[in-house]
Amino acid sequence: MTPNLTELMTLDIRQFFQVTNPGKALNLNDETDRKYYIDFSSVRGGQMIAELRDNITFFSPDEPTCELFTGHIGCGKSTELMRLRMELEEEGFYVVYFESSEDLEMGDVDISDILLAIARRVSESLESLEQVQVKEPKGLKDLLKGAAKLLQTEITLSGEASLPGIGTVSGNTDGDFSAEVGLPGIGKVTASKEEGIAFVATGIGKIAANVKDSPEARSRLRQYLEPQVNRLMEVINEELLGPAIDSLKTQGKNGLVVIVDNLDRLDSSQKPWGRPQPEYLFVDRGAQLRGLHCHSIYTLPLALRFSNDYSRLTQRFSADPKVLPMVPIQLRNGDDHQLGMAMLRQMVLARAFPDLSPEERMDRVEEVFDDTETLDRLCRASGGHARNLLRFLNTWIKKERKIPLSKEGLEGVIRARRNELSLTVSDDEWELLRQVKQSKRVAGDADYQTLIRSMLVYEYRDEDGSWFEVNPILAEAEELR
Repeated sequence: MTPNLTELMTLDIRQFFQVTNPGKALNLNDETDRKYYIDFSSVRGGQMIAELRDNITFFSPDEPTCELFTGHIGCGKSTELMRLRMELEEEGFYVVYFESSEDLEMGDVDISDILLAIARRVSESLESLEQVQVKEPKGLKDLLKGAAKLLQTEITLSGEASLPGIGTVSGNTDGDFSAEVGLPGIGKVTASKEEGIAFVATGIGKIAANVKDSPEARSRLRQYLEPQVNRLMEVINEELLGPAIDSLKTQGKNGLVVIVDNLDRLDSSQKPWGRPQPEYLFVDRGAQLRGLHCHSIYTLPLALRFSNDYSRLTQRFSADPKVLPMVPIQLRNGDDHQLGMAMLRQMVLARAFPDLSPEERMDRVEEVFDDTETLDRLCRASGGHARNLLRFLNTWIKKERKIPLSKEGLEGVIRARRNELSLTVSDDEWELLRQVKQSKRVAGDADYQTLIRSMLVYEYRDEDGSWFEVNPILAEAEELR
């Protein structure tokens, strides 16, 4: 008898370890990654990604929209944004997605930094599209010239150099585009008017690289750009985004969407005048963030939902942020959430057996774990936090180095994590955690913001709205028994 596909499949522990990497977001444009994806929307309280998509594609395809998306760090936002990107592209939109933490120093960010990062990433992305034409950005070029002069660079746009995507270029010095411009570390570069978009991408990239690790350079750059931030936004809109959208539409696209991920990782540090950085950027400077003439989506620090400035935030953006809660492992009354647990089991088993059906995977649980209850213990300990679930599993595989994985090995991983997390909790915070465990609620003050930001408390949603529970790793600590 010829063995079937299921019988032939064996689990490679090294590959299993690699595909449970907690630091890798799934790219749903990749066929392999799609096999690992589990759609949790039915247990997370709503079709948030569908709402974000429809706000752009159905309700306002030709008018710029601005949306905020938030949730605990590691709960799956980046994966969901990748799904959104795929669905928007299927609807004919050109999407520029980037992780802001690659461009910005997250402990010290100002609005001009974000605008320059967007201009750079849009320019880099459009540079690869041969049929998209954007004329010389004169105003943006002038701002960059001033920035380079302020940073006391001596490098000029004269001679010739090789620029990414366009090879060796040269040009005249008639003042239109290739006049002397100092850009940190870029060398001698000349470009004609046709290379304007390459100039923006490369020039901003070099400036960003030189100021990211230098607080003094960032300060000097902001002293120059902040008084001109409205001018900066104007030239980005008029010289980059507007022409790009017009050109994209001639190529059959329906518009441009910019997705700025990882702004939820902004430090809560205070600006020199005492304003917390997240409130400063999203509340005080919200008008600039929503002022781009294209569709834009920003991730938002979850703690802002519990800030005293939350009502001002929603007024700035004219809509409440979309919140991605945890995958529920239990109901408010403490009973198991059957569907949530079933989906978390599939999230794990899909990494082991991506080509099998959900039913076939469940039939092979004991090839991966010593018992089905051990898999359930993993899911409950994660609290429905996607990255933590993978982190526990990845650490567990590395520790045991053989399958099936044992319950004893998992308990060792859980104890180690509980010990690490407990060391960060103050006496006052233990008292707050006891209150959350009892009431399933949090209040909108700074202490509770700390609990949320430190992931000591998780948010869930059901038909009655949001409710909160202590991170299951801590729930078993002696201080909460």
